[in-house]
Amino acid sequence: MNIVIVDDNQTNLVIIEKILRKAGYDNLVLLSSAKELYHFLGMDSKEAGEVPVDLILMDLMMPEIDGVEACRTVLKQERLRDLPIIFVTAMGDSYKMAEALDAGALDYVMKPINKVELLARIRSTLRLKHEKDLRKERDKRIQNELALAKQVQRSMLSSPIHDQAVDISAVYEPSSELAGDLYAWYQIAPNRYAVILLDMMGHGISSSLVCMYMYAGLKDTIMGVSDPKAVMDELNWRMNQLQMSDRLINYYFTAIYLVLDTEKRTIQYVNAGHPAGVAMVDGKAVMLDKGCCALGFFERIDIVQDEISYDEQARIILFTDGLVESLGVEHDNGMVPIVRRLQEQAEHDPVRLVEKLQPAAGRDDLKDDRCLVMISTK
Repeated sequence: MNIVIVDDNQTNLVIIEKILRKAGYDNLVLLSSAKELYHFLGMDSKEAGEVPVDLILMDLMMPEIDGVEACRTVLKQERLRDLPIIFVTAMGDSYKMAEALDAGALDYVMKPINKVELLARIRSTLRLKHEKDLRKERDKRIQNELALAKQVQRSMLSSPIHDQAVDISAVYEPSSELAGDLYAWYQIAPNRYAVILLDMMGHGISSSLVCMYMYAGLKDTIMGVSDPKAVMDELNWRMNQLQMSDRLINYYFTAIYLVLDTEKRTIQYVNAGHPAGVAMVDGKAVMLDKGCCALGFFERIDIVQDEISYDEQARIILFTDGLVESLGVEHDNGMVPIVRRLQEQAEHDPVRLVEKLQPAAGRDDLKDDRCLVMISTK
């Protein structure tokens, strides 16, 4: 336990040192000015090392730099901002003491020093520091675990496909460390590709965990049945397995799932309460808005499967409502700027498409995850 005592009066330093040593505090550092304190804390060094102190006892009135200014200067340092400071002073001015506490000091002790009071305030302040250190250690551990979970979640996302038949890729911008959006695609036959984009309720840890739960059986479901209506029915059943009658919040998600057949030149899809995707077929925009309600609300749902045919080429854009909201337009008109961009330019890169929408869709202050999937036939 390292305690620094800062006082320009040598007698006061000796008195406080003796009180603390008798109480069992042996690791003491005696300093006579704020400048010496700055040097001891490494504030005059470019290399910020470990904080070498657990508590500072500091005189309020000192020459050159007084205690209030020193307190503010020390606590402005990011690595020192939680360092506890107790003022030891003979000044009884309530306004000055209020200024000292506003500067960030946790407590003060009046001179002449009452030994019992001083030790009690030190014990109280060190208990508070111990609790803060435990909290910071816990937060650091949680951040490390979140970073690992983020890495695992990102590893689940499908890699781009660029073959002789199609290009499939995506742009993904989570609003927090862990996101509630998920996309995946699989080649289920030589000329058939299955693509799904889903948006879990909310975002953060709980939504991410539910996403991972759904992903666990997603590939087997798609590769096993592939038919859009059957896949959505299976995903709805899986989502309902998570619901509990005594839970105040029921989890659900919206999704759009399609199967592209490049030989038959068809797009079969189901939209489960998701923003309507856009299919540019032979230069004409078709909204992918047929399907059913969001998945997870009801055990049994009526699902409508739709099919679109194309002659020459198809480009399909799927996106989550986070993208619509970031465009600053009404939800029902969210596809308007996207359709316009698709009609204006033969854009086949989802990243560039989002960049061209950027004036209204900046990355700052994202309130929801933002995802866009692009599929282009050749």
